[in-house]
Amino acid sequence: MATNSADRLNELLDQFSGADHVLILINADPDSIASAMALERLLWRRVTRINISNINTITRPDNMAMIQLFDVTLIHISKIDVHLYNKIAILDSQPDHNESFKGLVYNVIIDHHEPGACTAPFMDIRPNYGATSSIMTEYLKSAKIKPSERIATALLHGIKTDTSNFERMATNADIRAFQFLFRHANIHLARRIEHVDLRMGFLDYFKKAIEEKVVDDSRIFIHFGNVENPDICVLVGDFFMRVNTVTWSIVSSLYEDRLVIILRNDGLQKDAGKLASRLFGEVGSAGGHKSMARAEIPLENIRGEVENLEPETLRVWVHDKINGVLSK
Repeated sequence: MATNSADRLNELLDQFSGADHVLILINADPDSIASAMALERLLWRRVTRINISNINTITRPDNMAMIQLFDVTLIHISKIDVHLYNKIAILDSQPDHNESFKGLVYNVIIDHHEPGACTAPFMDIRPNYGATSSIMTEYLKSAKIKPSERIATALLHGIKTDTSNFERMATNADIRAFQFLFRHANIHLARRIEHVDLRMGFLDYFKKAIEEKVVDDSRIFIHFGNVENPDICVLVGDFFMRVNTVTWSIVSSLYEDRLVIILRNDGLQKDAGKLASRLFGEVGSAGGHKSMARAEIPLENIRGEVENLEPETLRVWVHDKINGVLSK
C-alpha cells in the first residue's frame, strides 16, 4: 500500500474501468454515507454504474435527514442482486463487522477501525484516523476535486459525528480535513442535521430507560426488550453520559434475534472497545473505540449461558459480565 496520497489515489482508481458496475456497501451512518458519496464522486464518469447499498434499517432521524437533504439514494441490501455488480467496495466497515457483509468478494476496503482478518486488492485501513470521511476527503484533495456543497457538508458532518466534535479519536489529519471542508460546506445545513436526532416515538424509550435504569456505583445499565432499531440504544447511551456522576453507560436490547450491547464511557483511562471484544468477541461481533463500543450477539450463541431470554435475565447477564471486570 502506497503512503503517498497521489499514489494511493492512483491505486484506488486503478481498481476500476469504464465498463464496471460498482456496488458501494455500507452500514449506514453519517460517516459511511458521506464516504460513499465521496467515492461515488471520485468514480463519476469513470465507471458505467454505481449504487450505494445499506445493510441496516435506517430510522435515526439525523440519518434520515441527511439522506433526504443531501438527496442520497440508498438501496437496502435485501433488494440488491450482487451478481449484477463486478466490483464491490465497503466503506467505514470491514467484512467481519457484520454478518450481512460476509460471503462477498470485495475489491476495495476503506475504513478507520482496527484492521480485522480481511483482504482485498485495494485496502486502506487507518485506525489512527477518527473518521473514514477524513480519508475520503484526502482522496478528493489528491484528485484535485473541489467538493460540492452537498458532499463537503456531508463529509464535515461525518467527521464531527465520528469524533464527537473532536472530543475522541481526532487526529491532525481529521482537523486538516475539517478545515478544508469548512470552506466548501453549508454550515447552516450541517447544524440542521445535527439538531435532528429524535422522533416522537423515541421518547417512550427514554421514559422507560429513566424509570428502569440500574445504577451500580458510577455505572448505569439499561435493558430494553425488542426495539424497532438498535440505534435507540446509542441515543440513550449517549444521553446518560451527560449525567455528571456517570462514568459508564451500558444499554442493551433485542433486535432480529440478536442481543445488541452499546457501551459508552467518559474516556478516562478506559477502553470500551477492548472490553467489548474481551467479553463478547467469542460469542458475537464486538469492538469499537476507547470511549464507545458495540457488541452484537446471536441469541443462539448464549442460550447455554442464560436461563431464558426474558429482559431481566439478559440485563443481569450483561450487568454481571461487565461489572465482573470493571469492579476489579
